[in-house]
Amino acid sequence: MNTKVKNAKFEDLPYAYDALEPHIDARTMEIHHTKHHKAYYDKMMAAIEGTEMADLTMNDLFKNISKFPTGVRNNAGGYVNHNLFWRIMTGKSSGKPSGKLAEAIDKKFGSFGKFQEEFNNAAATRFGSGWAWLVVNNGDLEICSTPNQDNPLMDASECSGIPILGLDVWEHAYYLKYQNKRPDYIKAFWNVIDWENVENNFNEATN
Repeated sequence: MNTKVKNAKFEDLPYAYDALEPHIDARTMEIHHTKHHKAYYDKMMAAIEGTEMADLTMNDLFKNISKFPTGVRNNAGGYVNHNLFWRIMTGKSSGKPSGKLAEAIDKKFGSFGKFQEEFNNAAATRFGSGWAWLVVNNGDLEICSTPNQDNPLMDASECSGIPILGLDVWEHAYYLKYQNKRPDYIKAFWNVIDWENVENNFNEATN
């Protein structure tokens, strides 16, 4: 997020498109990455070219996103949100967090199971398209959701904090396999979370 917007890169996934099978199918991952994510990146780069936004860091862009066109908000959000999304998934999930993150979840929500219930509810009840988030806000864990491609780091976001875990609940993220059954997709997501990377995000956000 400290990289200048004009230097942003569109990167390959850190695993094969079929790595999350059977929970998230390879065709969905391929379309999601090469079509949707790539389009957000391309439109973001086109929108910032030759403007003051190009020389801002992504952090500064998000902190002042309300001052910039809605197209930049949507596409920069889509670019950054998906970068996080890809990194917090793996085909070899440990199933649960550990260390300081596990302790913080138990302290905040009472148990891992209760945390799952609250996160599932945030994802399931987000009307239309958007994201469910686990964020660190003033050193404390919080669950929230945002519409469209808004990110909790944006000054115009409905929720605030540093996102450490995010779930894309746009239909393009799950429709090929799950159709309109968003709760089934949400349930499957717990099988592919890369808790090591989420823990790293938590440690960075709290240090």
